Amino acid sequence: MNIFRLAGDMTHLASVLVLLLKIHTIKSCAGVSLKTQELYALVFATRYLDIFTDFVSLYNTVMKLIFLGSSFSIVWYIRHHKIVRRSYDKDQDTFRHYFLLLPCFLLALFIHERFTFKEVMWTFSLYLEAIAILPQLVLLQRTRNIDNLTGQYVFLLGAYRALYILNWIYRYFTEPHFVHWITWISGLIQTLLYADFFYYYFQSWKNNVRLQLPA
Repeated sequence: MNIFRLAGDMTHLASVLVLLLKIHTIKSCAGVSLKTQELYALVFATRYLDIFTDFVSLYNTVMKLIFLGSSFSIVWYIRHHKIVRRSYDKDQDTFRHYFLLLPCFLLALFIHERFTFKEVMWTFSLYLEAIAILPQLVLLQRTRNIDNLTGQYVFLLGAYRALYILNWIYRYFTEPHFVHWITWISGLIQTLLYADFFYYYFQSWKNNVRLQLPA
């Protein structure tokens, strides 16, 4: 494992911890899109179908369990916790996320590396993860005034994907025959979706003010 992948994994983990900290400690999910969290839960559920059949390493298994458990826990908190769910802005979080599922599934059926159930589901998870942040970004655009923890959560998610791109570049030049076009293109699309958010995040950080997105 190279430093870029490790940094990406730790950044991804940090994003989850920041969101759990907000939900569990502050008892608030204000500014958090349930639609995006449901998509991420589905991403991990379909990506890690091999968790009990193909052992890679203890680190790999633990990280899979963490992301599976945390994603479903966040969805449960927003949907069912008496206090947390009161802060959920259902009227603003109206992105029809289920419309994203069928195109991603059809794309995975036709564009994949091997036509097996696990491989198609893994490819589906890549396509879905690339656009799963859309409901969250739309919600932030509507609410405009974003609290620090929510801003940090989205920033860390984008940073995780950017670090993984560096990981792929590093592996391309250091590992023979390392070519994964589906993973690369999906990751690049996902990173580009964060570009506008990154700009305003750094502007607010530079000026030491609360993050606000333009109308």
